[in-house]
Amino acid sequence: MKPTPLLRLRTKSWTDGALTALLHKEWEPARQAVQPIVANHVIDEQTGRILQYRDLVKRDDQRDIWIKSFANELGRLAQGVGDRFEGTNTIFFINHDQMPTNRKATYGRIVVDIRPQKPEPHRTRLTVGGNLIDFPGDVSAKVADITTAKCLFNSTISTPGAKFMGIDVKNFYLGTPMERYEYMFLPIDIIPQEIIDQYNLRDKEHNGKVYMEIRRGMYGLPQAGIIAQQLLTKRLANHGYRPCRHTPGLWKHDTRPVTFTLVVDDFGVKYVGKANAEHLVKALSSYYPISTDWEGTLYCGIHLKWDYKKRTVQLSIPGYVLAALHEFQHELPTRLFHAPSQWTKPEYGKQSQLTTVDLSLPMTPAQEKLLQRVVGKFLFYSRAVDPTMVHILNHLGASQAYGTQQTMETMTYFLNYAATHPDATITYTASDMILRVHSDASYLTAAKARSRAGGHFYLHNADIKSTRLNGPILSIGKIMRVVMSSAAEAEVGALFHNCKEAVTIRTILTELGHPQPATPVQVDNSTAVSIANRKCKQVRSKAIDMRFYWIQDRVDQKQFHIFWAPGPDNVGDYYTKHHPIYHHQDMRPIILHSPN
Repeated sequence: MKPTPLLRLRTKSWTDGALTALLHKEWEPARQAVQPIVANHVIDEQTGRILQYRDLVKRDDQRDIWIKSFANELGRLAQGVGDRFEGTNTIFFINHDQMPTNRKATYGRIVVDIRPQKPEPHRTRLTVGGNLIDFPGDVSAKVADITTAKCLFNSTISTPGAKFMGIDVKNFYLGTPMERYEYMFLPIDIIPQEIIDQYNLRDKEHNGKVYMEIRRGMYGLPQAGIIAQQLLTKRLANHGYRPCRHTPGLWKHDTRPVTFTLVVDDFGVKYVGKANAEHLVKALSSYYPISTDWEGTLYCGIHLKWDYKKRTVQLSIPGYVLAALHEFQHELPTRLFHAPSQWTKPEYGKQSQLTTVDLSLPMTPAQEKLLQRVVGKFLFYSRAVDPTMVHILNHLGASQAYGTQQTMETMTYFLNYAATHPDATITYTASDMILRVHSDASYLTAAKARSRAGGHFYLHNADIKSTRLNGPILSIGKIMRVVMSSAAEAEVGALFHNCKEAVTIRTILTELGHPQPATPVQVDNSTAVSIANRKCKQVRSKAIDMRFYWIQDRVDQKQFHIFWAPGPDNVGDYYTKHHPIYHHQDMRPIILHSPN
């Protein structure tokens, strides 16, 4: 097999000042539009700080709105009283001495956000301080991850006649009865006066607190997810729907062509024939109040643009980056940044490359917290729609424990890159749903003499000779904990990490109805390929970590087909190291499988 090189055309490097100024003008209106609301949080326009309920009720222009919102929330949760508060009988206000003597009450936490698409846009939610709940049973709820959802998206466009829809179940957690009640308190001075009057809470006050008995599932309870899922499983079994055995959060019908992923209370449904989808809708609506999105335009915060004629789907999260930049009070750059990190050009011809030593001052505690927030915020975005950020986020995440002022400069450079490319779009096209992997490693490029593993996972056709890429369903850029003794060992180590992930994806695809042949894994190191395929006599390579020989066993089982291809064709290399700007410009449209 002779692969066709992937990199042929270098995209233009936009450095023209006029274009920079134009883009800067376009940033500002978008930024102003998201200024009051950042990822549904309520943000202080001056400082960018996320505001809490106590902050909002101190503001004259906000107080009445949020007090009414919290009163509505308590009325929904409590036992029904009067015409306004119908109640779900989730919480019951009790006297302090009504609590069991062997139980302790946890605190209540008030969460506020803004959801413009909801009938009640100013949303207040009372959640339970779950860290103080000592529940004796299992609390692990099985929800789908983003890779499972992406496999389902690909399966939809790759299955003739299939379509996608979203279903949102309201009060999914709140409606679940609990055999073991929990207990919680709130300071009485934070409870709206109409709730105090309606439920006679002054008579129940104890040391400035009001206590509640929780009888149904609530957000924040560690057991809320699993008891809701157990009830859902029991209910849907009567209609022929069951969770798949090996893939968390993936459900199928016994006979109908309906498959869905479940993330908390969001159902992403693949179906063939609207009547079959309506069967699921009817089954759910007999137990829960639901809302349906027959166009399937939004799932778990990801916007989906379906083209069933061309058999493509585009994934994006518009406004996410600009909102995050405002949250972090990041100043927009005055020029364009086309690389997520800076690159130091190697000095060719020298016998050894000198290692630079970071002598800058350590981060302050405030900077450390900011770095953690930035990494946490963009991790979801990178996994969802922009894998070009994977490597730098791994680098920044690994630097949190010993970060310096140079780390902060690296973070600022990354945020400038995010501002330059604020709205990434991943495109998936129909395929034979065959998993393919590009595996690569960079030797001794991480701190403490460690190496990095990179992996690019995508779904393709059965023709192994084809080099056309699809959008990635998973991208890996991680530091290997084991110190490698050679470049070949690093490549075998990367194979080990990537193939472990591939085993899970193979299972997902199989349970989706797409059985897998031996997964083609492309590597650009011939020694690693020979070791994996047992085609070399190991002498100096005897020191390779024993766990990596798992690869040989899986190759023997025909799960993987490990083959060599030239380095320029290996997309996995992109996630393993810093690159020059032109390389990022070349690779971004290839990785995203998108014109932008």
